[in-house]
Amino acid sequence: MKKYRLLAGCLALLVFGAGCGQTGTEENKRSSEQSAPAGEERLDKEEASDQTEEAVTETEGETVTRGALPEELAEIPQDYFSQSDQQGTLVELEYDTYESMTYEEQEQVLYKRAIVYLPYGYSEDTQYNVFYLMHGGWSNETTYLGTPDQPAEFKNVLDNGIADGKIQPIIVVCPTYNNESESDSSDYSLALRLTENYHNELINDLIPAVEGTYSTYAEDTTLDGIRNSRDHRAFCGFSMGSVATWRTFQYCLDYFRYFMPSSGNLTSDGEYMASIVKDSGHEWNDFFIFAASGTEDFAYASFKNQIEAMADVSDGTFRYADNEREGNLYFLEQEGGTHSGEYAMEYFYNGLCWIWK
Repeated sequence: MKKYRLLAGCLALLVFGAGCGQTGTEENKRSSEQSAPAGEERLDKEEASDQTEEAVTETEGETVTRGALPEELAEIPQDYFSQSDQQGTLVELEYDTYESMTYEEQEQVLYKRAIVYLPYGYSEDTQYNVFYLMHGGWSNETTYLGTPDQPAEFKNVLDNGIADGKIQPIIVVCPTYNNESESDSSDYSLALRLTENYHNELINDLIPAVEGTYSTYAEDTTLDGIRNSRDHRAFCGFSMGSVATWRTFQYCLDYFRYFMPSSGNLTSDGEYMASIVKDSGHEWNDFFIFAASGTEDFAYASFKNQIEAMADVSDGTFRYADNEREGNLYFLEQEGGTHSGEYAMEYFYNGLCWIWK
């Protein structure tokens, strides 16, 4: 068994890191220049409700998150950026994995770390949901939460949101897809390859390290144990972290229920995304995707195009709704929002205020 070394420290402020400077890749392409109806018409909640009325009745009461997402994105309260009286703890969790490009050979061991947030009052007697948050380009595992010695302001947002009851007490994990160098994420083509490969490390190494150390809903960290606790696990990311989120949806639907991509697309082919679900054997009510972007974000058009293409799939694989009982896909846009850490945090915050409540 691997040994995981925990290094905790005191808390101070770290400047929020930049997101990825490029948009996501497209596979199995449909023409990206194809015109589309207005988002409000194509992503209409009432139409989705009519389409799924019978299924909703059958599945009522079986959802994990019972609340509804907002009609528009909420701003983070300004005082949430200040230190809370009820502070969670940041921990450096070190674990072993393998070099990404030759992972299956398992010949080159890499020693990596993740920054783990434990909520105020964390107890081994309580089971916690786990929120995996991936950074974008030109970034690393410290981008969103910082370090124990120099916490970033998003750590304060978590503390205050939990203290006010807006966010459930959860474990947040910030890993990295960087491979042999911390500068890997600044190489766009390399980052695309690393995010596509990341599922190997995620399932085999990171999740066992995290959920074998802390109190979660996983009874054990075998593949079956991780699969059986998928309802209590989410993956989220902005920009290249969003691409990593789509890749996690592609390869790890057996192990995650919730996905929160923002401002980074994978493809414009909705049928391809639907095939991922069908090939996995999961049903429409086995997952939920909350997506967000800003209208002035350079990734906005391609990202929104993917969401609309998914909503347009006619067989009901994706059902647009603001809640889990009626659907599995929801998109919010921030008017004037740019490709920046400020808006990334806002998207994360809105998702966290909804999930598992």
